Amino acid sequence: MAQANTSSVAGNNKSQYSISIGIIGILFFIFGFVTWLNGTLIPFLKTACELNSFQALFVTFAFYISYFVMAIPSSWVLKKTGLKEGMSLGLLIMAIGALIFIPAAYTRIYGLFLTGLFVQGTGLAILQTASNPYITILGPKESAAARISIMGIANKVAGLLSPVILTYLVLHNMDRFSEAHLKALTPLQKADVLNELAARIVWPYVVIAIALVALAAFVKYSPLPEVEAEEDEVAISEEHHAKKNIFQFPQLILGVFTLFLYVGVEVLAGDTIGLFGKSLNISFFGRLTSYTMCAMVIGYIIGILTIPKYIKQENALVISAILGFIFSITILFSSTTSSSIFSTLLGWTGIPAIPNSVFFLALCGLSNALMWPAIWPLAIDGLGRFIKLGSSLLIMAIAGGATIPLLYGRLVVNYTDQLPALLMAKLKFFGVTSAVPNQLAYWIMIPCYLWILFYAAKGNKLRTWKIKK
Repeated sequence: MAQANTSSVAGNNKSQYSISIGIIGILFFIFGFVTWLNGTLIPFLKTACELNSFQALFVTFAFYISYFVMAIPSSWVLKKTGLKEGMSLGLLIMAIGALIFIPAAYTRIYGLFLTGLFVQGTGLAILQTASNPYITILGPKESAAARISIMGIANKVAGLLSPVILTYLVLHNMDRFSEAHLKALTPLQKADVLNELAARIVWPYVVIAIALVALAAFVKYSPLPEVEAEEDEVAISEEHHAKKNIFQFPQLILGVFTLFLYVGVEVLAGDTIGLFGKSLNISFFGRLTSYTMCAMVIGYIIGILTIPKYIKQENALVISAILGFIFSITILFSSTTSSSIFSTLLGWTGIPAIPNSVFFLALCGLSNALMWPAIWPLAIDGLGRFIKLGSSLLIMAIAGGATIPLLYGRLVVNYTDQLPALLMAKLKFFGVTSAVPNQLAYWIMIPCYLWILFYAAKGNKLRTWKIKK
């Protein structure tokens, strides 16, 4: 087990502990605010840059692939700079990424937008490489999921707010930018209209860049102490000492793949729901990510209240995987026109109703909420001196958010060209007659949740690759 050294937060007074938690909470808020803007950016750039669904989902690819590329280099950077300096550097890199949106907007060059997103993801990789192990070893291993859940609330509250804010700023009065209206324009008129739309993104990202620079200065001069992961010699067995490399820890290697799949389905639920809503002509499609984020906040609150007092981390993961599997099935077989379920359950709130299938996609946020805080501590359990490398591999697994949504986008394009006749026949057997390509492509979530269930029930307990006879 990894623990903080004598100079770490764990050894300081409660005031220092609270300050440290507060600073890390602010950083997780920033993670969420920047990350979950992608759900609004995808339909925005799909229109502004004239893209299909597959091309538009390179937004998530450019953003999340940076974690895979930069995770191990980020660990090296943090070793050289230290925690605070590294976090400040990460925030400054994010600010640079935000500023790249200015020339991207004025030229409407999609590649520049993707470059800005990759640079932002690079900065986030540095921040996450530092903050996730920090919050994990800040206290007892058994309550790590609860602490990460608190950080998750900060992350997802930001994710709830950012799509609403960006939608208000850049996706208002979208009738002028509908496909029908754009088709009626001459090429020159169309270019002028789309240039006007793209320019809307400039000032929001200028403000984001300024805020990130200010936060970098705040972190640099804050009282946040350094935390160093050390090997707990008492807890490490002779068998552990005999292990020579990171690949001899099944709980980690399987955990990396599990986290890869989890991030993939989390990004699907949060970032593609807007595209799904747009395909169903939902007028407020840009705000739909907030529905998923709201479900995730509820899930995190449940985690804080129940883990580990009532539910063990691995049991919470089992329940979450089962719920995700159920919701995936219901997305495929629910109506895209009727909003009866949302109206019955939440009509009293006054929140705009969404079709049943979109509602179940949003509910995946509830099933996903406890997965990160449960998988991370289970995967790094018992790594000892390998904890830093193990944490870097887990950060690399965030690339699932790059890969799985892109596969989803490819399926949507394929299904748009021609829906599989056999699939449609089976759906009609169950009474589903109004399925759309965006809906059908969500089958990709089912095997992901089944693997997560395997890791929760058995995979995290493995300490050797040898099969017992």
